[in-house]
Amino acid sequence: MKIDDVTLTLFAWDDIPSTKYGGHTLEFEGQSHLGLVTIKTDEGVEGNAFLGSASRTAAHDALSFIKHLKPIVMSQNPLDRERLWQRMWQGYRSTTLRAIGAMDVALWDIAGKRAGLPVHQLMGSFRTSVPAYASSPVHQETQAYVEEAVDLKSRGWTAYKIHPPTKWEWDIKVCEEVRKGVGEDYRVMLDSTWSYRYEEALRVGQVAEALNFYWYEDPLADDDILNYIKL
Repeated sequence: MKIDDVTLTLFAWDDIPSTKYGGHTLEFEGQSHLGLVTIKTDEGVEGNAFLGSASRTAAHDALSFIKHLKPIVMSQNPLDRERLWQRMWQGYRSTTLRAIGAMDVALWDIAGKRAGLPVHQLMGSFRTSVPAYASSPVHQETQAYVEEAVDLKSRGWTAYKIHPPTKWEWDIKVCEEVRKGVGEDYRVMLDSTWSYRYEEALRVGQVAEALNFYWYEDPLADDDILNYIKL
């Protein structure tokens, strides 16, 4: 089996409301584009993946995807995923991790279709199901988190993840009030969306630990490796 074409189709995403996630994300609104990646093979098996998001239009990645990544995979065996990934990674400065990731997902999609198995089984999964949890937007009032969490608990959701306002003192208050609202027997998680410096992350994390939060997600910038080790 060989790859005989790669396409990226852009779709407009209009009317995005004003949104901001964390201290490392700029506010965005209006229009973006999602991209549908399609890898075609000479045996008729196609792989698909999505590229882009509300905050990062796929149009920003489209040129490097077609100019730099498509030539790497053309006429190659799509089942040679690791070899192709290594070749794409060697040229990552000419493209983006998002673009490489989308190509890799589409290659996995081909593998799953060829094998007649879901991709998670190809990766060696052992679960037959996974629990779902509710996830908050970024609210502007502490009480909004409390009311939302209590309502979701009453409707049968077994866990609630907080996306806080990302000002550490306020975030602590949100955590404390949500725990009071839902009680001690309910799973609560915190996703701080890369918003803190180390000292702030430590203070918030200590409070989350004391409140028996189930997990503490993305307190620091994702490339702040040394401070993650300290934390």
